[in-house]
Amino acid sequence: MARTGPDPEDLTARARIRNAALLHFGEHGFERATIRGIAETAGVSSGLVRHHFGSKQALREACDAHLVKTIRRLNDQARSESTGDLNHVAAARAAVGPYQPYMARALAEGWAAPLFDEMVQLTEPWLADADKTRPDPPDVDRRTRATVITAMALGITVLHQHVSRGMGVDPFSPEGDQLLARTLIDIYSHPLLGPEEAALARDALDKIRNTSTEADRGATLRRLEEHHDD
Repeated sequence: MARTGPDPEDLTARARIRNAALLHFGEHGFERATIRGIAETAGVSSGLVRHHFGSKQALREACDAHLVKTIRRLNDQARSESTGDLNHVAAARAAVGPYQPYMARALAEGWAAPLFDEMVQLTEPWLADADKTRPDPPDVDRRTRATVITAMALGITVLHQHVSRGMGVDPFSPEGDQLLARTLIDIYSHPLLGPEEAALARDALDKIRNTSTEADRGATLRRLEEHHDD
């Protein structure tokens, strides 16, 4: 069973500095955030920040590493049979909700590659399990599907204000936990396309691709003929 208690590291000055950095990077961005401001929020000296992390870049990497560790723990909980009575949306909000501004800015500006890549990697086993009972073989490789699913899931974080307006409730609130969880269950349990409709859509894509390929081949031949004539 996955450990659900607090991380012992979170009681240390190093963890306070990291948490302060998560807040500052989220509010000000990486370039505008300062070691001094982070130190003041953490209640330590700038020298102690540099002692623990060395540089602002290394501190940001530690922020990413902490979120990766947290996401991995949440995934372990979700895959554990002993946590079937847990609202995983609420658990995720409790764990990473305070750092939503950091995640939104980091993802939009391309900082958080380790976080995104970890989520893709954690999604692949879920797809592997689902593929075992699929009536039709996947049309796209698992890594690509996991990447798109991750991007769609993180879109709620990046587009938080728009999602809140559309749902009529903040998804990062207790009320939003329930509505978002029910919405995700409904979406994933009732796909918009059935197998027959999906097959027709794939056939249409193949026709478009073949037509484009033939058009490109014809254009290339015409250019070659024009060049030869010159």
